[in-house]
Amino acid sequence: QVQLVESGGGLVQAGGSLRLSCAPSGLTVGRSNMGWFRQAPGKEREFVATISWWDGVTIYADSVKDRFIISRDNAKNTVYLQMNSLKPEDTADYYCAAGVRRSGSGWRSDYWGQGTQVTVSS
Repeated sequence: QVQLVESGGGLVQAGGSLRLSCAPSGLTVGRSNMGWFRQAPGKEREFVATISWWDGVTIYADSVKDRFIISRDNAKNTVYLQMNSLKPEDTADYYCAAGVRRSGSGWRSDYWGQGTQVTVSS
């Protein structure tokens, strides 16, 4: 049984930084395309970033490119999302995902965490 547990969310001022962590059980981050999605109040869930299990290639949504960094630590079996230069529009519930892949013009995932809340104050 796969479980994804996120941590690291919280309240931060605009311009600040946060690091989210995702520690899965039942799968190995080095053998699964891992990623992060987010859902703001009243909006649909959207793709944020993914990292390839094969070669570590990363892909980011345009809205977070150059500010967020996705990484993994295979030894700790953990995936991270370092979020810098945070903006109020980054406020959302952030979800860890495993088995991330393209689906048409969007993205989908096989497994989801329960989410961690990030609030950026102006």
